[in-house]
Amino acid sequence: MTFIIVGYGRVGARTARILHEEGYPVVVVDNNPDKADRAREAGFEVVEGDGSNESVLKRAGVENAVALGGLTGDPNVNFAACMIGKDHGCRVAMRISEDYREEIYDRYEEDVDEVIYPERLGAAGAKTALLGGSFNAIGELTEQLRLTTVTVPEGAPVVGRKVNDIDLGDFGRIYAHGRKREAMTIPLPGTVVEAGDQLALVVDDEDDGLERTRATLLGE
Repeated sequence: MTFIIVGYGRVGARTARILHEEGYPVVVVDNNPDKADRAREAGFEVVEGDGSNESVLKRAGVENAVALGGLTGDPNVNFAACMIGKDHGCRVAMRISEDYREEIYDRYEEDVDEVIYPERLGAAGAKTALLGGSFNAIGELTEQLRLTTVTVPEGAPVVGRKVNDIDLGDFGRIYAHGRKREAMTIPLPGTVVEAGDQLALVVDDEDDGLERTRATLLGE
């Protein structure tokens, strides 16, 4: 279940570290010798080269990888890497800057599994994009509390409800909301949840808090 991280800058390095700490094998691809050395010093398998080159990605094991993240600062490299990964059956997540025009975002979104903005959720968002799924526990705040994000699917029980009316009882709290492609903010009292929205929550990790939250929000 190898993950390939193309680009060992700020986001790539943190994403690789999070995946590694959770027990996933990671291969880093970067054409910058200094970044490649830093990745090796951090204990990662490294392939030096252009991540948009198929032969380089084959050396990284793209033919057997489960997912690939194009996380460099260059969207052209990221997109090319993701298309190669997709051709080899990988789940692919592509980093872009949130100042891109909507039509550019839409073009990328049609071709990759996830488009991520490091300005928003950073490495945690990149990790969950690579792992897939709509309900992602992205970090622990304490031994009992977990930070969680939810992408609301079509048909979820909370679609059409006001954020402030969603009752998670004593096992969770919604603290931020965002429309698709918009930054998360503290929701206004009248904010209505739509399919595709993101919710950020703090969930009590004891007594099945995550599963109870999932059932309330997604009906699962």
